[in-house]
Amino acid sequence: MTTTNLDPSSIPLPTRRRPRIGETGLRALTAATALLLVAIMALLVYETARQAWPSIQEFGLGFITSDQWNVVTAQFGALNFIIGTLLTSVVALVIAVPMAIAIGLFLSELAPRVLRTPVGLMVELLAAIPSVVLGLWGILVMGPFLAEHVEPWLSDHLGFIPLFSGYPSSQGVLPACVVLSIMVVPIVASISRELFLSVPSELKQGAMALGATRWEMVRSVMLPYVSGGLVASTMLGFGRAVGEAIAVTQVIGGANAISRSLFPPGDTMASRIAAQYAGTATSLQRSSLAYLAVLLLIISLITNIAAQLISGRLQRRLGGEA
Repeated sequence: MTTTNLDPSSIPLPTRRRPRIGETGLRALTAATALLLVAIMALLVYETARQAWPSIQEFGLGFITSDQWNVVTAQFGALNFIIGTLLTSVVALVIAVPMAIAIGLFLSELAPRVLRTPVGLMVELLAAIPSVVLGLWGILVMGPFLAEHVEPWLSDHLGFIPLFSGYPSSQGVLPACVVLSIMVVPIVASISRELFLSVPSELKQGAMALGATRWEMVRSVMLPYVSGGLVASTMLGFGRAVGEAIAVTQVIGGANAISRSLFPPGDTMASRIAAQYAGTATSLQRSSLAYLAVLLLIISLITNIAAQLISGRLQRRLGGEA
């Protein structure tokens, strides 16, 4: 058997294809769409900051540390609203994330095939319910139920914890946390389901072949494999909870006060903006509400950056271990 050595210089080079009109148009269209999105975001930030500038000049960073919100004396501060926003969002995540991950795991690994499609569809439809409808349900059904059954039980059995002390109320921080958790569950559950389905079957079958139980396989193989995605989905849910306004406004009570307990009324930044912006009495009040919007944008930016850093670090750590 003989081999023939080919001279590389004798191989004809492929001719450069002339770009077609369709490819050029597609490239231009997608680039224009991306640039349009960047421009919209830039205009949004600029306009919000421009509206907030009088309040920024008047109060400076003291706006963040002040708990005053008095239209008559023209004293405005965001401290109570910042604490209320973070408190309701964190408690909502504590309630929603374990449930959402469990739902995603059930739909991807444990549910019978006849249940996967209808249950998954119902979870996705939950995300399509308008927030005002959830808020109305919170006023008419959930709030009274919590005040009559859940909050008294928490106060009797866990009242030594400041979060669960005080008098029950149908409008307060706890109803807002529950409403937010209902809105966060479908987002995190849908992403978790797709993440669990993306785990290679060879890894799962290998763990089972080595004698691991299904729970051990989930704990030692599936959860570490998708940990970065779960963190990102949790941060996405946090962003949804931080920015929600209408449903929270309907159930939180709208009080400019922060208590150690979850039972009394409170308020968040998004809820205060939604409740007062249309009926502002002074230009300084309107500017202060825009200042709250700027703080919301900053929190959202920090959340997204943190999600990217945490997710990337987990992925690099898992890649190094592999």
